[in-house]
Amino acid sequence: MLWKTTDYAGWGRALTATGEIARPERQRALEAVLKEGMAPAIGMRRSYGDAALNDGGRVIDMTRLDRMLDFDPATGILEVEAGARVGEIAAAFGPKGWLPAVMPGTGFATVGGCIGQDVHGKNHHHAGSFAQHVTSLTLMTANGPVEVTPEGTPALFRATAGGVGQTGIITKAKMRLTPCKGDVMVVTERRVTDWDDHIAHLDASTATYTVGWIDATATGAALGRGILEEGETGSGLMAKKVKFRKVPRDAPNFALSAPVVRLFNHAYYRRVPSSGRTVVRRIGDFFFPLDKIHDWNRLYGKRGFHQFQCVVPLDAVDALRDMLETIASSGLASPLAVLKRMGPGRAGYLSFPMEGYTLAVDFPNRAEARELIRRLEDSAADAGGRLYFAKDSLAQGQKIRAMYPDLPDWQEEVAKADPTGALMTDLVRRLSLRSAA
Repeated sequence: MLWKTTDYAGWGRALTATGEIARPERQRALEAVLKEGMAPAIGMRRSYGDAALNDGGRVIDMTRLDRMLDFDPATGILEVEAGARVGEIAAAFGPKGWLPAVMPGTGFATVGGCIGQDVHGKNHHHAGSFAQHVTSLTLMTANGPVEVTPEGTPALFRATAGGVGQTGIITKAKMRLTPCKGDVMVVTERRVTDWDDHIAHLDASTATYTVGWIDATATGAALGRGILEEGETGSGLMAKKVKFRKVPRDAPNFALSAPVVRLFNHAYYRRVPSSGRTVVRRIGDFFFPLDKIHDWNRLYGKRGFHQFQCVVPLDAVDALRDMLETIASSGLASPLAVLKRMGPGRAGYLSFPMEGYTLAVDFPNRAEARELIRRLEDSAADAGGRLYFAKDSLAQGQKIRAMYPDLPDWQEEVAKADPTGALMTDLVRRLSLRSAA
């Protein structure tokens, strides 16, 4: 039996779907599935909202098509199937002196998903987005496989990179790895005392990898305080092994109440000495810190959570500060809040990055939090910023059109690649991405 009807959700668990899922194990099995018609491809469902959902329809789970096919050490180009996970690639090639050029915040993300969202990492200010390091990909369409490259088929490539799976099913890709010194990270941690201090340190950082944890509950003079992490790859050092943990059941509602979150954030801020420190970590512990807590999304309880993530231009930094002040005074934020500086690099028409600052904050799925996020979305739009499809679960389409001026170019390519709309997902429908203005 090719198809199985099941209930499934995005990582935030606030949005769900019911439908048929096929999970082919080999290319031949995928071809058999596609004889019945095209359907959206999904991976590990690490997008927080409904990017991987097709309620009432079919999806193809690509996670078993995860082989690493070929590697050329002379060029650093690795060929993989679309279901290969970024963390497994890093674990396999880090000891050999290579890493994926761009890695998102979870190692469970698949290569196909990373291309479909054109993800960014802690080195975006230097390295750009994930798909900028993809040299070619194979796209399965209703008319068969198509080889897509940035040079040979630039419009189709730009519609596929960051295009949330609407041009076809990515079956494999060639990606350029980046050299590294070894399979550990040398990480410098320092406290930053407030918003201006945080922004100044992000602007001044020359490290290869830079990220800021921000205390989204701090107010007044402490608004924007946090911890800045700067990392470089290293070798010949031993990193302490971190024990993996599992969240066995959904947490009760009070687990992320405002007093609990404030206490946690205060303690987390104090864990780094006032003078700062340098530590050695395993690659996965630095790039994918939450992966060591399996099923951490259950900490938000049965109702799940939403994340607000926006990027605003450099000259809109004050608007971002105002958003943080609104968040901090609401008492709704969770401990998971991140601030980064981004460069201009992006590969696709609908790629999220722009040169500026990105803020990401998680909120338990409550009515007051959903209303707050809608106000924050308005603020991001007014500031000339944009929202991230991999994290969004609440926005509506009219806002998105102003945020993504290349949307008509994307729509033109998608209309040619999928004229019947067989690849549409819940996210595409919610945001009316394929509809005329």
